[in-house]
Amino acid sequence: MPVTLTLPPGPDADALAGVLRRLGPDIALRRAALRARDARPVLMALQAPGRGAYLFHDLHPGDAADIAATIRAYLAAPDGWIMDARPCGRLRFCLKLRIPVP
Repeated sequence: MPVTLTLPPGPDADALAGVLRRLGPDIALRRAALRARDARPVLMALQAPGRGAYLFHDLHPGDAADIAATIRAYLAAPDGWIMDARPCGRLRFCLKLRIPVP
């Protein structure tokens, strides 16, 4: 199942985008404006068809391994709803919001 990661355009997200492109072929990376009240750059949205969506903030290129772990947890979780985020590493502290399956 393909997972879409969305990062905002601009230099702050360019380094993270470069690292995420190497995570694998099942990841679609797109660039689009992301905004959330009181969020710290860099923001990233994680979503897939028929699954919940997540918005993370305060990310940097060093989070690539935790992003990969989060994607694995996301794909393993029913409807993408991660109940135990410990395997996600630092990303569990970067969660800004999650949106249930519509």
